[in-house]
Amino acid sequence: MTTYEDMPAGSRIWIYQSNRPFTAAQIAAIEPQLSHFATNWVRHGQLLKAWAGILHSRFIVLMIDEAALAAGGCSIDASTRLLKQIEQQYGVSLFDRLSVAWRNADAQIVVSSKPDFEQLAAQGIITPQTHVFNNLITTKADLETNWEIPLAQSWHSQLVIG
Repeated sequence: MTTYEDMPAGSRIWIYQSNRPFTAAQIAAIEPQLSHFATNWVRHGQLLKAWAGILHSRFIVLMIDEAALAAGGCSIDASTRLLKQIEQQYGVSLFDRLSVAWRNADAQIVVSSKPDFEQLAAQGIITPQTHVFNNLITTKADLETNWEIPLAQSWHSQLVIG
């Protein structure tokens, strides 16, 4: 597996948000699975330059240097199978795109359903300054600069600001 640092800024990423944090023991078990997958991730028999890991005990990130070799349908299907296996193995949800991850006043990451997120905003618990995670970003550069941003700067603001 290529190291995170060796992946170029333009590398393509996919972020899968867990509905709950992984425990330390789960991370210790999942990270080798991710490493093995990234090291052996192929497209039509050719190795992809890839990295995979867990960030903030809650987000699984897959990354490919598409300048070296782009992902294809079969390689993306292989990643989906791995993530579905992790879901089943650890009793988490990784494909719920309708939930919002955000930081509360104690800087803890919370995942809320869209209706709960909207209600918390109406109550003033979530404000335009509340940090949210934009899992729709597509590059390593965005991961480092535009992933966790204030609600007012995110597409999430459409949920509560209009």
